Amino acid sequence: MSVGGVKCQETLRTALAIGAERAILLETGLDVQPPGIAKLLQSIVARESPTMVIMGKQAIDDDSNQTGQMLSALLNWSQGTFASKLRVTGESAEVTREVDGGLETILLKLPAVVTTDLRLNEPRYVTLPNIMKAKKKRLDTLTPEALGVDVNPRIKILKVQEPPKRTAGKIVKSVPELVEKLRSEAKVI
Repeated sequence: MSVGGVKCQETLRTALAIGAERAILLETGLDVQPPGIAKLLQSIVARESPTMVIMGKQAIDDDSNQTGQMLSALLNWSQGTFASKLRVTGESAEVTREVDGGLETILLKLPAVVTTDLRLNEPRYVTLPNIMKAKKKRLDTLTPEALGVDVNPRIKILKVQEPPKRTAGKIVKSVPELVEKLRSEAKVI
């Protein structure tokens, strides 16, 4: 599934060529923010009734890493984030994820939302025969209005600016000199 303009069909056709059976384009000309995308996904989940939603961990456009968590909250489903390994058995899913201290494995009750890390799988290559087969696969196009979802932006960016330039560091010759500079110049002690 993808949210955006007609150009998103190319990305969906690539997904179909590497193995997806079906695709859905939620076509809109608006710049849809994470809450709107989560609401659109919630509508699709209501229509399709999956037991698991697997999605990327963050969008490449705004790098926000919010939609998966928002969808999980809207659906009141379990969630596993940054999955580098996923194993589904019966009514549960085992998700392994990288954390600061190493690896963490959690057990989720299905249904669940899982966001993926790039280590989860090795993408397949697109082949010419599969590109031809993808043209015959189903690609549904819907609009947010048809799903009854308002995706108008709720967040207004007022200003974006770079942080101030840092001054060069200073080399001190002794601990007492360091303490004095921390006290008088940096005023941190």
